[in-house]
Amino acid sequence: MTNNSPHPYDDLTPDQILDAVEAEGFVVNGRLFALNSYENRVYQIGIEDGPSLIAKFYRPGRWSEAQILEEHQFSAELVAADIPLVAPLTMPGGHTLARHGDFRFALFPQRGGQAPDTSTPDTLYRLGQWLGRLHNVGAQRPFEYRQRLDLLAGISEYSRFLADGDWIPRDLRPAWDSLIPDLIDQCARLIDDAGEVATLRLHGDCHAGNLLVRDEQILLVDLDDCRTGPAIQDLWLLLNGEDHERGNQFAELLEGYEMFRDFNRRERLLIEPLRCYRQIAHSAWLAKRWDDPAFPRFFPWFQQPRYWSDQILALREQLAALQGPPLSLPGQY
Repeated sequence: MTNNSPHPYDDLTPDQILDAVEAEGFVVNGRLFALNSYENRVYQIGIEDGPSLIAKFYRPGRWSEAQILEEHQFSAELVAADIPLVAPLTMPGGHTLARHGDFRFALFPQRGGQAPDTSTPDTLYRLGQWLGRLHNVGAQRPFEYRQRLDLLAGISEYSRFLADGDWIPRDLRPAWDSLIPDLIDQCARLIDDAGEVATLRLHGDCHAGNLLVRDEQILLVDLDDCRTGPAIQDLWLLLNGEDHERGNQFAELLEGYEMFRDFNRRERLLIEPLRCYRQIAHSAWLAKRWDDPAFPRFFPWFQQPRYWSDQILALREQLAALQGPPLSLPGQY
């Protein structure tokens, strides 16, 4: 199925983008380069007599203005605490969020760099330090408008959305329908086993793609998914490889993290529920965005039966992981 219906981003033409930036007091030189971004639209904008800027046009209808401003406020708090983050610029008019037509947008300084190698102990140790400090700031006050991470409600909602929308091929529905309740039950068991877990303001999507190494400094980028949740959400996405490798990586992260903030080790029990949530949420995200012409173009395999059979296989493997032992740290249970 191909959806050729109009989409709000169809109206975001190069002229509109340049006009929006100029309306905020910047003199553009006409150079515009689209950067990789699916959820929002992000562009490098050439500026006369100055370095290029990055313009981020928020997806209409995704976040309210209050939610975006809360993201910007959190960014400002982190920068004030000397945490290396690429934060939105304050525009000449004194604001960080502007509007042009139907679009809200923010401007950022251009920062080059490359993704860090998160398999190296030194990098993980440093990341742990930054995340410990970030969470100290995040714990100082709550979000008022940003979302709260709710694993069980999210898994139920997203799986139901996919089923009710007929995204899953009919012949695979019985396997899907029998698998989801088992996943929810096992996630609920581990959440109960973890006990009471503190929540705080998080980066929310802290993986290697949202980190830059520049001049031997690690920069955090993209707070678009900042939310309230447990600290482990900002750590587990940095782990990869076999169980023993991930255990060693986690130990390095915690060594740096606990220089600045205590970590409740029972939160390890939430790693596999979080992974389950992310797998199902990703499929639901693709389905919800399918009316955006960029998504069928960049994710053509999404509606292929092979994708869904692979997803069911991956979720069966996830069920086994949920039923297995939690991630262990070297020298600990």
